[in-house]
Amino acid sequence: MTETWHAGAGWLGLFRWGPYALLGLGVLVSAATADDLMSTGEVYAAATLTGCALLWQLGWDRALRSLPDQSCGRCVYFTVRTVFALLLSGLNPFFSIYAVMGYFDAARQLRESVRRWGLLAVATTLAIAQASPSGGFLPDDALQWTVFTALLVLHTSLALLLDRFNHQADEQRRRQRDTIAELERAVAENKALQAQLVVQAREAGTADERRRLAAEIHDTLAQGLTGIITQLRASLDTTDRRAAREHVEQAVALARHSLGEARRSVHDLAPGPLEHQTLPEALDDTATRWSTSTSTPVEFTVTGAVQPLHAELDTALLRITEEALGNVAKHAGAERVGITLTYFDDEVTLDIRDDGRGFDPSAVPPRSAHGGFGLAGMRIRAERVGGRVEVESEQGDGTAVAVRVPLVRHDS
Repeated sequence: MTETWHAGAGWLGLFRWGPYALLGLGVLVSAATADDLMSTGEVYAAATLTGCALLWQLGWDRALRSLPDQSCGRCVYFTVRTVFALLLSGLNPFFSIYAVMGYFDAARQLRESVRRWGLLAVATTLAIAQASPSGGFLPDDALQWTVFTALLVLHTSLALLLDRFNHQADEQRRRQRDTIAELERAVAENKALQAQLVVQAREAGTADERRRLAAEIHDTLAQGLTGIITQLRASLDTTDRRAAREHVEQAVALARHSLGEARRSVHDLAPGPLEHQTLPEALDDTATRWSTSTSTPVEFTVTGAVQPLHAELDTALLRITEEALGNVAKHAGAERVGITLTYFDDEVTLDIRDDGRGFDPSAVPPRSAHGGFGLAGMRIRAERVGGRVEVESEQGDGTAVAVRVPLVRHDS
């Protein structure tokens, strides 16, 4: 498996300009020692090889900036450059300065399977140059062979040590990459799960709403219509005009009550403010109207980057806000209310705080026949969209309602 070498700007500069600098330095030192270490023919040969090495480097300059790390092309470039360094070092040992570059970029140019061989070639080049100060590819006597062997062992050990460091760095990068990939998969699965929860919540909410409407139609509208029919029939069956009028008036009263119940049901199904407004705008309008009607100051705040939420989330947050404000008006006796809508990367929070008389959340009475939606209903609304409601309150110390729902955009 091919690894990718990650380098900073400084290392990238060394990889690009280092070969030019080391080749130039080798040329300068070799030129200064040419009279003592090189013949005229070797000088011409060194000049030719230096030109070839420079052309080789220039020819690969653009390609090296686009080729993937540890690719076959980089392996060819490294091999030929190392051969040039070896040949030049045989003519003048100071050209081995050019070979040193192999220690720095072997991990980037060579795959792990051949990296040791490349480092061994660099070590051999340096050992030959240092063991034969007068030039040549092979030692001339036993002493030079002994020095060469010692230097080769030294440089090979250094090369193997560098290879071990490079291998450890590759392993660390591989683990980091695997960890990042695992985290990305977890995030993707989490988003998919949130979207699935919203779909399931929407389906469950639809079924619950149907059952609620069926119960309301049976308990209110159907009974109201039955009463209206009964009163109208009674008015037709009686010959007493006064009694008939009373029956008609009762029928009208029942009709008005049934109409009010129908409007309330429709209002619960489709919150009008969200049809032409964003959630923050609808909450701001709701807070303003409530403040005007109760003469209680309300401070509404939005933090984070506003995101277009799924309609189910908008509806749940708006309805919970309305019910919370209704509870404040009925029970809290507050002098100030604060509402904060916060958008995070993966969730939306809604905090509603008041400085009223507070209560014991564990001792909330059950919903009465004429009561409001209540804390239990607020929790149900939040759970339908994969969220939750937390209530903190103490007697005489106000109340805080915190709602948290997953951030699922309207196009999910």
